[in-house]
Amino acid sequence: MLVERYEQVEENVKKACQKVNRSVDEITIIAVSKTKPLSMVEELRNHGVMEYGENKVQEITRKFEEVSKPVHWHLIGHLQTNKVKYIVDKVVMIHSVDSLKLAKQISKEAQKKGVQVPVLLQVNLAHEDSKFGMSKEELLENIQEIGQLEGIQVKGLMQIAPYVQNPEDNRSYFKEMKQLSIDIEGKNFDNVSMSVLSMGMTNDYQVAIEEGATMIRVGTGIFGERDYSK
Repeated sequence: MLVERYEQVEENVKKACQKVNRSVDEITIIAVSKTKPLSMVEELRNHGVMEYGENKVQEITRKFEEVSKPVHWHLIGHLQTNKVKYIVDKVVMIHSVDSLKLAKQISKEAQKKGVQVPVLLQVNLAHEDSKFGMSKEELLENIQEIGQLEGIQVKGLMQIAPYVQNPEDNRSYFKEMKQLSIDIEGKNFDNVSMSVLSMGMTNDYQVAIEEGATMIRVGTGIFGERDYSK
């Protein structure tokens, strides 16, 4: 069932790409395995799935240690500065850099461990109080300085759009994010690439792809509903 759900997501990605004449090779599916047992990751890994997203540092470090074969871990949840040291050398990307302060801490820990950390800058275009992320103004104010930090590679932007019943309601946010990435790319800041646009989740990833997403973060659509009581 798990593999079938993943394949259904792949099929939906293909349809969304065809609709706007994009190649499926441009899209990376991040299977969001938060709160799910490692056995499910192992099952998908055996099917060739390599990219997994986690929200919590504790969970990512545990699964990193226990997984039988290496996979690519993405930290997609809010990251506290005091937990940075535990994951800088374990993740292939931190999607949720939501402040200059956090970026500086990642830089500090990356230099200590002698690693380069690919990061995405999280933007909160909808100004939702319940979500982290810089405003557009804060992003433009901080991005050049973040790009100059040692040990960090700015690869693009990330957004968590509002939860909506109708995916079309988020199209304007996805469109705005794409335009923002184009505008930043045009400024040619040192060490700042806009090659990655991480946006779109289970309920709206097809619309996100139509508007330019290169990474989608799909949890429920692959792993099923989550039990947060555990």
